[in-house]
Amino acid sequence: MDPDSGATELDSSWVTPGSPSRDEPDNQTQDQELDPVLVWVPSGRRLISGLLGMNIVLLGAALVAGQTFNPEGLKHQEPLVFMLLLMGVSLIWMLWYLLWARKQPGVCPHKDHHAGGITVILVLILFAAASLLLYICRIGYLLSVRECNPAAKVLSPFVEAPFLVLQTYLLWAHSKDCIHRHKIITRSGLMVILSADLLLWLNSVTEDSIHEEIELEKEDSNSTLCQCSTSAACLAFRKGFEILYPFNIEYYLMAGCMIYVMWKNVGRRTGPGHHVGQKLTLRVVYQGGIIYGLVFGGLVLVVGVTVFILYQVWVSQRQLRLTAFLIFYGYHLAVMPVMSFCSLAGMLVHRLERRAHEGGHNPTRSLDVILLVAAALGQLALSYFSLVAALALGTNAPLADLELSYSLLSLLELILQNIFIIEGLHRHPSLLTKKKERERKERRATTISLLEGNTSAPPAVQEHHGKEPWSKRAIQEICAFLILCNIMLWVIPAFGVHPQFENGLGKQFFGFSTWFVLVNLGQPLSVFYRMHSVGALMELLISA
Repeated sequence: MDPDSGATELDSSWVTPGSPSRDEPDNQTQDQELDPVLVWVPSGRRLISGLLGMNIVLLGAALVAGQTFNPEGLKHQEPLVFMLLLMGVSLIWMLWYLLWARKQPGVCPHKDHHAGGITVILVLILFAAASLLLYICRIGYLLSVRECNPAAKVLSPFVEAPFLVLQTYLLWAHSKDCIHRHKIITRSGLMVILSADLLLWLNSVTEDSIHEEIELEKEDSNSTLCQCSTSAACLAFRKGFEILYPFNIEYYLMAGCMIYVMWKNVGRRTGPGHHVGQKLTLRVVYQGGIIYGLVFGGLVLVVGVTVFILYQVWVSQRQLRLTAFLIFYGYHLAVMPVMSFCSLAGMLVHRLERRAHEGGHNPTRSLDVILLVAAALGQLALSYFSLVAALALGTNAPLADLELSYSLLSLLELILQNIFIIEGLHRHPSLLTKKKERERKERRATTISLLEGNTSAPPAVQEHHGKEPWSKRAIQEICAFLILCNIMLWVIPAFGVHPQFENGLGKQFFGFSTWFVLVNLGQPLSVFYRMHSVGALMELLISA
């Protein structure tokens, strides 16, 4: 018997989420789902909402770019007014869906159980809570300096807060919905929300860039148009705004991804084999006996927090500036090789385990893979540009040597971790191939025993059922370690540690303006990649 027949049989008989044979009984829809080109291109009834979203995002991006590069040209806060209008329309649609459309019979006959997992929802709620605190600090700060701020800017947090709260509830309660009524209105409304999320994220990134530029240009000018008053409350609000800013940026990206999955699921049909139950993460950690991954990952977290604090304190002191760079690069040069080795070991375990792969199209899985690859482009681009700068300036200076090593290890770690995660996401949650192989061995052993006059299977076969597969334990340990490492590698750049701005290599080679644009395009994507990797690794930990 062919040893791979189990995997082949599973792929042909087990209907996975999004498989056309069960999810789309209609022949026309089946043909569309099988076409790989039509999977992501808006087609049919998605065309209207897709074109609507594309035009909204392009117009908003042009306004935000105009405000960033030529603030004198847009005198009436047109980008902010446009985003306030989008949030207002989004609020109206969400209220319509939650209060009326959702209660209509037959509006949601199917569920996508892969969308809105418990870990994703918990992280989204955490970011939403931090964003609400940010809005409180922002309101207090803007009211303190309202004399020199336009009315639209002062009004914006009062609209963003209910938009965030209502969107968080929509995603928490209805992210799994496959809506089958009012499809055009539903798709258009979801696309408006998605466009608002993307533009709010883009606006947040550009505002963060302006703050970075002010910090870097302090030596040339120490005065700003709007200075916080000397009151302790205003200073506290401003500090809270600076600390909580990264959470708000990550919220809009994560919420936009979940809204996109809802948009793709409008009109989708799921079969009876779609749902695959998952255990809670804490129960998996407790019952699975995960020890080494948590211990070594916790050590990485403790050392990382120490490095983060020391860097923030020392980088502003001229005599300790070089030491700050040394501990930053030294920490990453120690952690990233271990992460690369763990990813490589996980890939080897995947090969040895021979678990079946999921077939068919699933919007959540496809989006996870696309986001991992697209978000990794930010860090990959920065690594390649830094690599060119370090090579061009020579490797005689210590910072050039460190930057060169850091760039090379970043490339290796990102590539290996992406391969490990993507392979894991496409593995089937159940070990049916192993079960089939084990059953064949048991039948063979039972046949031999019966021929010899025995009536029971050998004891070794019976004991094997109670043992936990070593591959499952290995994957869980690797995932636990990588989760904690990625959390720390998210915290460090998210809260203001940007050696690419400080060490001067990129600025010296590419010029300030070019390097500034490159870093501010790549850094937010790098931060989002680490956070999205945590969610994907958490899913691998649960389904191991």
